[in-house]
Amino acid sequence: MSKSVDRLIDVMARLRDPKTGCPWDLEQNFKTIAPYTLEETYEVVEAIEQNDPKAIADELGDLLFQVVFHAQMGREANLFTLDDVANRVADKMIERHPHVFGDRNAKTAEAVLTNWEADKAVKREAEAKAANRAISALDGVTTSLPATTRAVKLQNRAARVGFDWTDVRDILAKIKEETAELESEIAIEKNKDAVEDELGDLFFALINLARRLEVDPETALRRTNRKFERRFREIETRLAAQGRTIAAASLEDMERIWVEIKTEEKRVKKAG
Repeated sequence: MSKSVDRLIDVMARLRDPKTGCPWDLEQNFKTIAPYTLEETYEVVEAIEQNDPKAIADELGDLLFQVVFHAQMGREANLFTLDDVANRVADKMIERHPHVFGDRNAKTAEAVLTNWEADKAVKREAEAKAANRAISALDGVTTSLPATTRAVKLQNRAARVGFDWTDVRDILAKIKEETAELESEIAIEKNKDAVEDELGDLFFALINLARRLEVDPETALRRTNRKFERRFREIETRLAAQGRTIAAASLEDMERIWVEIKTEEKRVKKAG
């Protein structure tokens, strides 16, 4: 490995040294660190979306540290080392790219994906037979994924065997249907589980629409989150310029400023 990676490994080993290490780092295990690993992954994505090379490098470093952290705990428990991790992923990439490391032909990205899915289907079938269970088109979609990401994968798998709408209008109709069912449950005001169930159905239908429109729902929602945060902070700024706090402002005042900001943004966007 490179000197810089070796240095990082040494830093991690010292943090986990039973005698001279950091008390917090020493208390951690795979489960307690997992949320931080996920958080760092999302921060990498955020830096990429902001198109900030320095931030991307910084966040990738934080994510690499998470890998080294897990590898250090694996080494301490005699489970695996960072070398094991690197070798396994290298082996996996070689196996998954026979058009690069073997004699299979794939000249386009579409051909690569087709071969990839065919190979994975063969493996899933073999795993199902080994476990003596029925084969499903949904096999292999892990439950640990974020709900939106897993919904997209489930829908894509179902679509491959024909269980999918072919017209966006059908999905829009389904969204209206699910919205009506949610409104009905809310009106009853008795069964929170039923409301949660119908709300989940509505989310699932919206994700299906995003998939059909070739829009990543997670990316779309992150974009809306940033837009909401930007507008809300601008409301605070404009109220402060008037010598007022947002806590003391009325909903009508906040809504009026929100509409002003939204109108201004649309005007700038149209001019651009």
